Amino acid sequence: MDTATPNPRHVRPPLWARLAGKLLEPWIALRCDPADIAAQIPAGRPVCYVLERYGLSNALILERACREAGLPSPLLPLPGDPLGRNRAYVALSRRRSSVVGRPRTRTHSDSLARLLESHRDRPDADTLLVPVSIFVGRAPDRQSGWFRVLFSENWALVGRFRRLLAILLNGRNTLVQFSPPVALRDVLAEGLPPERTLRKLSRLLRVHFRRIRTAVIGPDLSHRRLLVSRVLDAEPVRRAIADQARRDGSSYADAWRKAHAMALEIAADYSHPVVRSASFVLTPFWNRIYDGITVHHLDTIKRVAPGHVVVYVPCHRSHIDYLLLSFLLYQHGIVPPHIAAGVNLNLPVIGPILRRGGAFFLRRSFRANALYSAVFSEYVAQLLGEGFSLEYFIEGGRSRTGRLLEPKGGMLAMTVRAYLRQPRRPVVFQPVYIGYEKLIEGKSYLDELTGQPKQKETVWALLRAAAGILRQHYGKVAVSFGEPIRLDDILAEHAPDWRAQAIAPEDKPAWLAAAVDDLAHRIQVNINRAADVNPVNLLALVLLSTPKHAMSESDLLAQLALSKRLLAAVPYSDRVTVTALSPEQIIAYGERIGVLTRIRHPLGDVLSVEGETAVLQAYYRNNILHLFTAPAWIACCFQNNRRLSRAGVLQLGRAVYPFIQGELFLPWSQDGFASRLEATLAVFIEEGLLSQTGDGDDAWLSRSQGQTDEVFRLRAIAHSLQQAFERYYIAIAILVKNGPGTLSAGELENLCHLTAQRLSLLYAPAAPEFFDRALFRGFIQRLREMQLVWTDAETKLVFGDQLEAWAKDAKLILGRELRHTIMKISPETARAAAADQGG
Repeated sequence: MDTATPNPRHVRPPLWARLAGKLLEPWIALRCDPADIAAQIPAGRPVCYVLERYGLSNALILERACREAGLPSPLLPLPGDPLGRNRAYVALSRRRSSVVGRPRTRTHSDSLARLLESHRDRPDADTLLVPVSIFVGRAPDRQSGWFRVLFSENWALVGRFRRLLAILLNGRNTLVQFSPPVALRDVLAEGLPPERTLRKLSRLLRVHFRRIRTAVIGPDLSHRRLLVSRVLDAEPVRRAIADQARRDGSSYADAWRKAHAMALEIAADYSHPVVRSASFVLTPFWNRIYDGITVHHLDTIKRVAPGHVVVYVPCHRSHIDYLLLSFLLYQHGIVPPHIAAGVNLNLPVIGPILRRGGAFFLRRSFRANALYSAVFSEYVAQLLGEGFSLEYFIEGGRSRTGRLLEPKGGMLAMTVRAYLRQPRRPVVFQPVYIGYEKLIEGKSYLDELTGQPKQKETVWALLRAAAGILRQHYGKVAVSFGEPIRLDDILAEHAPDWRAQAIAPEDKPAWLAAAVDDLAHRIQVNINRAADVNPVNLLALVLLSTPKHAMSESDLLAQLALSKRLLAAVPYSDRVTVTALSPEQIIAYGERIGVLTRIRHPLGDVLSVEGETAVLQAYYRNNILHLFTAPAWIACCFQNNRRLSRAGVLQLGRAVYPFIQGELFLPWSQDGFASRLEATLAVFIEEGLLSQTGDGDDAWLSRSQGQTDEVFRLRAIAHSLQQAFERYYIAIAILVKNGPGTLSAGELENLCHLTAQRLSLLYAPAAPEFFDRALFRGFIQRLREMQLVWTDAETKLVFGDQLEAWAKDAKLILGRELRHTIMKISPETARAAAADQGG
């Protein structure tokens, strides 16, 4: 008869365990992950915990973690005590025995075998297995440096004395990670023979623990010099060294020394003590300059990381980005990545610290240096092959406008080619959106946009900047993890038989460039789909829509509320997060952090952004422009028109979408964008911004006459993207006005830049990107890709009737003054201006 008592959640463990736990308590500080693990385990179900390694300290740490999480104690027996040891946990491995004749290793756990056997004998038993990983110190192992091996978490089974020292020195940095429970009944339901069931379950648990350990502390670290030696011994690098020697007319040894110096310049020297010390230093630093750091969707990467090589690809808005991301990952139990940093940051004192924090350095351009290219590519391949997580910024540099920049595929191509050489572990790209309420570099960005040269980084400049930073306050920061992208999925789309292809390191398959471009675009799209809308973003979006960047308080409240309703009614994606503050709270917050200025007036207060603050707000507005593409397009259509057919609005939207899609990295097809326009029109009609007469193809949309509140709201919504739409029609109108075969692509780009610049001077100040050459260049390239324009024998642009039809539609978007200015530009003026610019 079974007289054992079930293992309840609040029964006290044995006296010896309580006493030992008291002795251990001052030396241990736990962080349990996930914090809600108790909610994932049904009440009343017997629970048996599975540890990777046996040890008294592990048992006591597990008991305390279960007690704090509200879980059943592991030091009380399961019903019927099937383990025969008055406990509810098993360990897959023990310390190696020193007794002669006793096996040094085991292939399985005897306790796990007894637990499985008891469930075969008792059909009513239904125990849940909960794997638990315990990390004391979370330091990766290294082949040299006994101090870290002795005192920090590593990949070896250490003895009691070393474990004791590890707890005494690192115990207050202990992570206990619970994994989802597994029902033993489901394991037995496969119907395998007992021995095979035990072997399979043990193997799956070992693989699981190995993946968790790799995700938390990283793979085994080789010494930097050993990694450099492997890079220099690789066949592609040896060939590059030989080629360099032939080019220089020098010996192989001299060329090898060059390559060795390059490898040392590049290679990181990850140091866990430095990372841990940086964590201690950065915690008060963040608390000093920020009101808080919010993290969204981190559970995504925690699910994906085990068993994968993770490549973090954040947007790049500040030098704080890489410090912030590494800090957050470390704090949440994920090994920080190796980070590709510009060699301009390899400064005295600063460079070695960054290098020990995982930074490896690359030169801005090395296409003309074949030896450096080979060394750097091989270094990336070695990191990837060893399973290290990586981080780099595919935009190439920090965005000075707040919009995502056109991606550069160099690092992506290296990563893809390294994986094709050695597809050991699957690679997943993790897009990351980082949103600030106030940028540390805001003033320097403003200077650069007004034409001042970029200041060179020096140690003294950084020290002066740090002193200034500590005297300022920068609001809150949001870090949001987007939908991961599996490299295998990209390769399968572009080369279904890629695994069967023998691809040498120097090979560039025909499909590779398209695959890298596709990957880069998807990364940018997924960054935008994880945007966080903070109060400063919304204030900038609304207030910059007025000529003087000011609104009455009542109008500002109404427009903020409308913006939030648009985001909620037609969600951009399930990963976009929006501030929970009400419009009243947003205004109060803006005043508190110094973004808003309140001007008292008897007829009602006016709120504004002034001076440099107003100019800088364009950056924060641009962070979320993509979220308002559909509302802005509809509102733009009604700036110069009171009445339009519904079909016309949708048709023009579909036509313009490919251009705004490429510029803002939007996720939909043309049909998908048309569907969003339909949904947004319904919201506009419900809000009273537009009215509709008729149905179906005969439906007409109209706005109010005069300067009503509804017209004011439409104008504010349109302003966010009106200049982008105007930019497209400027290019089309200039091209059509001058005629086919008149302008080359370069001449058109120059003329568009000058025209937009002149329009900004004549009518209203515009954001710097309004006359950005790169955006006009991208638009012209898109016209060529869509075969709306092409070049003749003299490299002049030629077009057909479709583009002329688009030029006629320009009157729907361009105001009378803008059209008049464009029409005054003659072909002769165009050629002279283009020639002057070329000179």
